[in-house]
Amino acid sequence: MSVSHPFPRRPRPRTVVLLVAAAAGAGLLACALPAPGQGPGEPGTRPAIRVDQAGYAVGEAKHAFVMGSEDALDGAGFRLVDDRGHTVRSGRLGPSAGRWNKAYPTVRTVDISDVNAPGSYRLELTGAASAASPPFRIAPARELMTPLVEDNVRFFQAQRDGSRVLPGTPARKPSHLTDRTATVYAAPRYDADGKELLDDRLTPLGGPVDVSGGWFDAGDYLKFTHTTSYSVAQLLLAQRSLPAAKGLDAEARHGLEWLDRMWDGTTKTLYAQVGIGQGNAETTGTIRSDHDVWRLPEADDALDAPPGHRDHAIKYRPVFRANAPGARISPNLAGRMAAVFALAAQREAGHDPAAARQWLAKAAAVYDRADTGGPGRLVTVFPAAFYPEDVWQDDMEFGAAELALAARDLGDGRAGDWRGQAARWARAYLDEDAKGTLGVADVSALAHADLLRPADGGFGAAVTRDELLGDLRRQLDEGVARAAKDPFRAGAVYTESDSAPHTFGLVATALLYARSSGDHRYDAFAAEQRGWALGANSWGTSFVIGAGRTFPHCPSHQVANLAGSRDGKGAILRGAVVNGPNSARELTPGNLNTFDTMRTCAARPPGGGSWQDFDGHGGGYLDHAGAWQTSEPALDYTATALLAFALTAG
Repeated sequence: MSVSHPFPRRPRPRTVVLLVAAAAGAGLLACALPAPGQGPGEPGTRPAIRVDQAGYAVGEAKHAFVMGSEDALDGAGFRLVDDRGHTVRSGRLGPSAGRWNKAYPTVRTVDISDVNAPGSYRLELTGAASAASPPFRIAPARELMTPLVEDNVRFFQAQRDGSRVLPGTPARKPSHLTDRTATVYAAPRYDADGKELLDDRLTPLGGPVDVSGGWFDAGDYLKFTHTTSYSVAQLLLAQRSLPAAKGLDAEARHGLEWLDRMWDGTTKTLYAQVGIGQGNAETTGTIRSDHDVWRLPEADDALDAPPGHRDHAIKYRPVFRANAPGARISPNLAGRMAAVFALAAQREAGHDPAAARQWLAKAAAVYDRADTGGPGRLVTVFPAAFYPEDVWQDDMEFGAAELALAARDLGDGRAGDWRGQAARWARAYLDEDAKGTLGVADVSALAHADLLRPADGGFGAAVTRDELLGDLRRQLDEGVARAAKDPFRAGAVYTESDSAPHTFGLVATALLYARSSGDHRYDAFAAEQRGWALGANSWGTSFVIGAGRTFPHCPSHQVANLAGSRDGKGAILRGAVVNGPNSARELTPGNLNTFDTMRTCAARPPGGGSWQDFDGHGGGYLDHAGAWQTSEPALDYTATALLAFALTAG
């Protein structure tokens, strides 16, 4: 198998059906607030201070960054001021961490790790430079992280589909009620790049099936077993650390209920997808897809689209199978679905053993259908290019590890056998070339951590404890090496898609490693990575909506764009995690999405100017409704952050 990059690139998810408006900046909403002491001006005329805007935990490493000219920063110092205006720490800026761009040729560090008194603070420059940071808190980890987890849950609530939507911000109405009696179709055929649907018509196979409910995948309205199972698993794992987080249990159950509908245990059929995201609107025009229109989800139910109409697949959404009834299932889906059902069994084991045994039976059934005998192309979604995946042994390890833990909790005699299978799948994963790090395409970190959980259990001869811990270190060491060369200590690749969620994946992996090994060598790295994603980056923005003072105000998300706030306040998509920086070359006006129904929205950075003023090292960022490359939120992004926050709190 060929080696893939550890941070898989999510391809362009939408089809642009209209030309971009003449001026991408026309009608801008200048939503981002300037940080205190940083007024508008030419880039580089004043330094900028970047901090973790969500706050630093007591006892952890705490770093901020100052970017500016070498002359100004060479003679500068800093002071840390509390909310009463008292200076609690002062000193000189740290040595240069490297060059960023022409406007900000040097980046200096500020280390305040020894300050642990809870409170509200800001950093100010002294001496040859003048600037102030946004306010930030120092507080116990659980106090800081619990609100972030609960905000992440609010995003999942906003993503609900079906009749059980929740009122709130943004306002939602029941949607896609036709999913209750959906038709199953043969898998659509696409070209090699997944950009062109080759079918003039979809081929019906049967139905009806009830696939209502669940969550929208991202800024669109598709529903995928692949990403939902990944997300539900992380919500269930997060409950171990924060069982009392408001709304977490109910939302995990909501996701579980939908996944249960997607598995037909009677016919042994797993449904993979509801809706179609790539049609043929630009060729034959017989099938328009979810990605061809920009609207509120309830608008789909109001369509008049009989069979043969180009919008039929938007109102009456097709269901695509992962396998024919009774046939083997792509092992990546079988493994992670088994893991989710087994995690549900673990959760129920202590107070409802009967329900737990039912979940365990479902987990075992789907696990046993896995096609592990040299499967061909893995099934993720249609087209597969939306969510490419190269390895599947990690999913099978994950499924077997959770089955073993659930069986142990229920006194089921199969626990030892499943544990041995998990070890053998771990061995197979370690022998693969295309190993990755925690994200929707690789769950090995979750699998290894739970395989390591039973302190008194052996693995047999397949794999050793040291090998599992060594692979967790391998995943982290890639990020550590990258961070050592980056001025802002970024461990993820911010010139490719998914930089923010992969950063949160590194945070979660570092904490899982510490719990599994007792070795805390990566704790400071985890704090740095969390800080980067929450504001301690060149752009000075958090990539979690609602976290900190500056965050995405114009997400590439239809509900947020059409029913959300117009000024960056009020009905924001709180808790959503966006893609984060991407290649600056991807952010030209011609690459941005636009629809005649899209509300123009583009927020400026702190202090005014352009986000491009802060681009560097090939990375770029835009807070723009059409910039799906940097500002589209997604289930898997947010679930990974939620797990990272919950583990930090714990």
